Amino acid sequence: MRVCLMIEGQEGVTWPQWVALAEACEAAGLEALFGSDHYTGFHGGGDGSLDAWATISALAAVTSRIRLGTLVSPATFRHPSVLARTVVTAAAISGGRVELGLGAGWHEPEHVRHGFPFPPLPERLSLLAEQLEIVHRSWTESGFDFDGAHYRLRDADPLPKPREKPNLIVGGSAKRGTVEPAVRFADEYNTTFADPETCRARRRAVEAAAVRAGREPLVFSLMTGCVVGADEAELQERRRRFAERVGREPEERSGRMVVGTFDEACERLREYERAGVERVMLQHLVHDDLEMVALLGRIAAEL
Repeated sequence: MRVCLMIEGQEGVTWPQWVALAEACEAAGLEALFGSDHYTGFHGGGDGSLDAWATISALAAVTSRIRLGTLVSPATFRHPSVLARTVVTAAAISGGRVELGLGAGWHEPEHVRHGFPFPPLPERLSLLAEQLEIVHRSWTESGFDFDGAHYRLRDADPLPKPREKPNLIVGGSAKRGTVEPAVRFADEYNTTFADPETCRARRRAVEAAAVRAGREPLVFSLMTGCVVGADEAELQERRRRFAERVGREPEERSGRMVVGTFDEACERLREYERAGVERVMLQHLVHDDLEMVALLGRIAAEL
């Protein structure tokens, strides 16, 4: 299993903290650093949010190994031609180390505050499907037209093309509205905060859709919360810091988060691996705790 770090940038993560997290990821040997794509915090992030893609482009210039991406960018935030070009820019800066996660968007108050349209879910899913196609074709085709319910492109030939197509991830709960466009255009399907049995069922749904579409299976990944310690004392201190930052205790060890000591976390991740999870993005909400990032690197090496 490949292990990545997931940071909720909308919780007041500053640029120096982003740089420190990226450096910690590289030193720990983690595969990638993912960031959320929100403009409004949920856990008391009173210092606001830097833009996700501007941050990724900047991190691309100060890192050398880790992959960088969003989990996930809402289809409601950006025009797909702008998004496709933004990702290509970050890919050029990083030497191809960039991934794009796309989702339908879900947090209505954030849209209201920033003046983004927030149509009903069926329309947001339709937006997502069209954005996936436009982004994919912008990276891979020349001189194409697109006629959809939301977007129209004529003789589109966005340049430069990426040297290698960025990994394209769709986020969702394995229902038809996200799975069907994912098997047409995406490389990976990501689900969130699911226990191993739920992951197994969702992977099967994605695999069945891939078979119907006549394509190879997508990579199946999970984004979930994480609070780990080298031993019981360190774990309890991290639980305390998590509760102080978030306002609630992390879920118990039998829940949907990875919570435990080094050995317990390794076993929990092996359960997910047996359920078909190929890559995990571990959400770290106490983002100034770089020692836990180093511990996650040790866990990744053990796996």
